[in-house]
Amino acid sequence: MDFDPLNFSDISVYAGEEYVNAYNSITTPIIQTSTFVFRNSQDIDNYTHGINMRYEYGRYGNPTQTAAEKKLAALEGAEEAVLFSSGMSAITTTLLALLRSGDHIVITDDAYKKTLEFCKTALPQYGVESTVVSVHDYEAMEAAIRPNTRIFFSESPTNPYLNVMDLERLSKMVAGKNIYLISDSTFATPYNQRPLELGVNIVIHSCTKYLAGHNDLLAGVVLGPSALIGPIRDFHKMMGGVIGPFTSYMLIRGLKTFALRMQRFNENGQKIAEYLEKHPRIQNVYYPGLPSHRYCELAKRTMRGFGAVVTFEVDADYDGTRLFLDRLQRLRIGPSFGGVESLITHPASVSYYNYAREERLALGIKDNLVRFAAGIEEAEAIIEDLEQALSVLK
Repeated sequence: MDFDPLNFSDISVYAGEEYVNAYNSITTPIIQTSTFVFRNSQDIDNYTHGINMRYEYGRYGNPTQTAAEKKLAALEGAEEAVLFSSGMSAITTTLLALLRSGDHIVITDDAYKKTLEFCKTALPQYGVESTVVSVHDYEAMEAAIRPNTRIFFSESPTNPYLNVMDLERLSKMVAGKNIYLISDSTFATPYNQRPLELGVNIVIHSCTKYLAGHNDLLAGVVLGPSALIGPIRDFHKMMGGVIGPFTSYMLIRGLKTFALRMQRFNENGQKIAEYLEKHPRIQNVYYPGLPSHRYCELAKRTMRGFGAVVTFEVDADYDGTRLFLDRLQRLRIGPSFGGVESLITHPASVSYYNYAREERLALGIKDNLVRFAAGIEEAEAIIEDLEQALSVLK
C-alpha cells in the first residue's frame, strides 16, 4: 500500500502490517517464540543461500518486530529501521557500530545527560575522543570538526530547555567530510519534524515516549538509509539489546493512535505554555511555540508542531518549588514524557539528585526549574490543577 508521506493517520494505522494476517487476524500477531524451526534440510539450504527470507532466532528478528520497524520507517520517511530494547541501547549501539579507535565525535552540550555521559566516559575506553560544544554556537561546532571526526551528534528539541537545532545548517557544515550527522529526534517525533528530509543521516528515537505513547514500555529505534542501518543491525545482533515480540506488539498498538495523540499533545503544550507565561508566579517559560523562545522562528520554519513538553521556572526557591509539586492533585510526578497521562518533574531533585548544587547549576538545572509534559487530558483541567498548586506561592 502506498501512503501520502504526510498522512500520518493512515501510516500509523496501516503501514508495515499485512493486509491479511495469520488466522485472518486484523491485528499483527504476537509471535512469542525464541526459535524458528526448519521444515527439513532443504529449508535450511534455501535460508542459508538467501533463496527464502525467513526467521531463525529471536535475537536476529521476529515478525512482530519487523511489522513495528516497517511502520516506524514509514512514519519517518526512512528506508529502514531497527528496534532496540531502549532508547539508550539504540544510541550506544549505533555509536559503537559506526566508530573506530582513533575516531572523534562532536556532540552538543544540551544532549540527554546519559548520552553525554556515554560519550565522555565510555567512548574514551575504546579510543574515541569527544568534543562537547554549546548548542547555541555554530562557529564552535564547525571549529570542533577534525579530520578524524566521524559523527556529529545532535538532539532537537533538547531536554529540558527545548532548544532547536538548525539541522539544515548542520547538514551543510558536515557535507563532504565523511561525517555522519545523527539526530536524537525523540522530542520532535516524525509528526512534528522529519530530520532525514533536512539532511540528517541517521535519526534516533526513544519509542518509550511519544511513539508508544502510553507509559507502559521501553524501546528505541534507529532509522535511515539501508546502507547505514544494515551495519548497525548487524552489530545489534552481537550486542543483543533486542526488543521482544510482546513489546513490539504494544508499540504497534500505541502507534495506531500516534497522529491523533500528537494533535492533542501539540494543542495542549501550546495552551499550557501560553497560560504559564502569563502567570505572575512563573519567572520564565521555555517552549518553541512561544515568540519569547529564542528558537521560535527556526521551529516554525522547520517543524509542524512543538509537542507536549513545557519547561518553566517557578517564582520560588528549591523548597517552594517542591511545595508547588506536592500541592498538585491531578498531575503526577515522574521523569518521562510523551504518554497519555500528564507528568511533571523537578530535575534538581529527580534527575540530578546526586549532583552537587554548583555542578547542576552549571548545567542549567536551577532550583526552581520544572519540566511539565502534557498528556491528552483537556487542557483546562490541567491548567486548573496548576493554578491551585501555584496559589500556595503567595
